Amino acid sequence: MIPDYQTLMLPLLQLIADGKEYTLNEAVDSLARQFKLTDEERAELLPSGQTFLFGNRVGWARTYLKKSGLIDSPKRGHIVITKRGKDVLKEKPKEINVKFLKKFPEFLEFQSNKKEDSSIETPFSEETKQQTPEELLETGYQSIRKSLQQEILSKLKLIHPSFFEKIVIQLLVRMGYGGSIQDAGRAIGRSGDEGIDGVIKEDKLGLDTIYIQAKRWDGVVGRPELHKFVGALAGQGAKKGIFITTSSFTKEAKDYIPRNETKIVLIDGSALAQYMIDYNLGVSVQNTYEIKKIDSDYFEEE
Repeated sequence: MIPDYQTLMLPLLQLIADGKEYTLNEAVDSLARQFKLTDEERAELLPSGQTFLFGNRVGWARTYLKKSGLIDSPKRGHIVITKRGKDVLKEKPKEINVKFLKKFPEFLEFQSNKKEDSSIETPFSEETKQQTPEELLETGYQSIRKSLQQEILSKLKLIHPSFFEKIVIQLLVRMGYGGSIQDAGRAIGRSGDEGIDGVIKEDKLGLDTIYIQAKRWDGVVGRPELHKFVGALAGQGAKKGIFITTSSFTKEAKDYIPRNETKIVLIDGSALAQYMIDYNLGVSVQNTYEIKKIDSDYFEEE
């Protein structure tokens, strides 16, 4: 289990107790071994996929200890214990956490908000108290996205089938298929033969064609439906198809691989809603937040 950033504070301070300079990477490696993390745990990423979870937590433990005056950064990417840090270790604390660090005025200043009374505690749950600021932000983002995804899917299940087909085409065009909306729009609904709802160009030049089945269904889509779709593709001499539904697919359907050269892609309701969010279809941007970090190179003297 990956320890939270508060659990890492005391081990990090103990690690550098010898007064030597350590790089943050050295600290991450040493603490990973100390907590017996597996390769999979060390490789686990934040939901954004941009940062290693464990390294991020060690980084925030470092930041909180530094803001409290227990460690210092003599140069970029390096840490060293301070006299205050050594004095704290002499007290033999059982743990160092945010509550413990509030005894230091520098940390209180770091945490304070000038617009609000810093004595007022934010009512976080016990779970969120263990998360770093990035984790809190990403957890909130994923929660909002999940709620939006469910709302989109509910809307899709209520609209007219022809409007649903139109949305599917608009999405595929935004994803880079079909050339123009005009070309794609003329393609949809043209066939209707044997389970094919439309055709769309694979690229703007129209070098290949993709056949589509778009179904606003409530029931789970099983393997027999895919057999019919593959048969319809064979009847058209087609090799590529997309099966899109507002519902879901059975395990047998997901495991189905046509024996011929036909390639089919399955998109269930959950994936469809996520694609609509990713490509800004049926949604609008409410707020934008930029997460910035210090540009250490800027402050290097020439």
